[in-house]
Amino acid sequence: MPADSPARATARETIALLTGAADFTEHRPPSHPLPPDGPLGWAGYDAARERAGTRTGEEESVVYGTGVVGDRACVLLAFEFGFLGGSLGRLTGDRLAAAYELALTRRLPLLALVATGGSRMQEGMVALTQLQRVAAASTRLRAAGLPQIAVVRDPTTGGGWATVGAGADVVLALPGAQVGFAGSRVRPADADPHAYSAEGQFAAGQVDAVVPPGELARALTHWLRALGPHTVADMPRPDPHAVTGAPRADVPAPLPAAPLPRALSAARLPETGRDAVAAARDPRRPRAEAYLADYFAARLPLHGDRCGGTDPGLLCGFGLRADGLPVAYVAQCGTPTRPAGYRAAARTIRLADRLGVPVLTLVDTPGAANDAEAERAGAGAAIADAFAAVAAARVPVTTLVIGEGGSGGALALAAPDNTHVTADSYFSVIAPELAAAILKRPPSETGATADQLRLRPQDLLELGVARSIVS
Repeated sequence: MPADSPARATARETIALLTGAADFTEHRPPSHPLPPDGPLGWAGYDAARERAGTRTGEEESVVYGTGVVGDRACVLLAFEFGFLGGSLGRLTGDRLAAAYELALTRRLPLLALVATGGSRMQEGMVALTQLQRVAAASTRLRAAGLPQIAVVRDPTTGGGWATVGAGADVVLALPGAQVGFAGSRVRPADADPHAYSAEGQFAAGQVDAVVPPGELARALTHWLRALGPHTVADMPRPDPHAVTGAPRADVPAPLPAAPLPRALSAARLPETGRDAVAAARDPRRPRAEAYLADYFAARLPLHGDRCGGTDPGLLCGFGLRADGLPVAYVAQCGTPTRPAGYRAAARTIRLADRLGVPVLTLVDTPGAANDAEAERAGAGAAIADAFAAVAAARVPVTTLVIGEGGSGGALALAAPDNTHVTADSYFSVIAPELAAAILKRPPSETGATADQLRLRPQDLLELGVARSIVS
């Protein structure tokens, strides 16, 4: 990547891109000088540090402090790649730990602008153990309900990627950046370079978005608004007529339940079970994308399951409504949901729960993917994890069934006691065709089987499965 590329901007240039010249206050940790030539006595190390300082004007490979991005205060830390390749040594660890502690003390989100080649060889294992310090500091922030956002620049490799970068709640990347655990000099000679790029990591579900530098400040402002931390002053007054969720009694939710989306079709209630299935399968019916566009003023997608998988048939992320209320969303798009989709859903719900953001799920799937590839990818475990994430959520989870509710693959994302349905939807223990096959009935009896399953919206309301039929 060219030296003048935005992804190769200095630490301070990157901070200024987001905060402007006057909205950053630098902090420095207490000084703990290194012994001559560092902990290993590596000949020439002091001279190399002095040259790096002269070249960059920095004392270490990380700059940190408080700043304002858009209208949101945060703690920013930025790696200076020009200082020994942005590598992590003991003094770098001091600065990283201090930045996380500053965020914890002031209850601010942490925004990391990463550009690093990994741990500093001249400090050996002392440098490597700084990764444990970062992991511990990150864990404390997570336990305190404070969000962590990383922007990975060029390059982001080694332990810096595996802690500050990939360990963040949301990972954004600059276009063309080299991103991966293995740096260019240590990976196999025949390795596909795309796998080690921002775009390749996005395709593999390891990065949430690739954002051009000119759009970065706006995107981060939205993310900081959505993730919080949220205060009472941030909370819009809930509509007293809206149906709200039922959060766990022992942990009050800091924000109101997600308001129900409005139905986007004028469908009438079906007369028969077969009519209900036909309406839900009608290709002209509004899908998740239409509901999300109608519901949110701004959407911030989360991408991938962080295990190398993606599911284009399941949309996850956080959104901002016109009233300012942040809501996390998980939306099925009418296709069989794959294991990566359930893992991404669980990731989103757990993040929302930790940050105190209500969750909206849109159910629309004929069922979980049941091909051999799905089984090899751990379909059962992924579905179980989604069930567990919903069950453990302390924030309100609100569900609207907008189409097909196919068996456990749909139920895994449905909120117990707070599921609602549209008139052009159904929810069933199994698809009527499969039920007829299991019961060894001829295809001509599929309609009668659908009636017996009592899968219509009005049946679901009577059975207590649905709280309301949304119009």
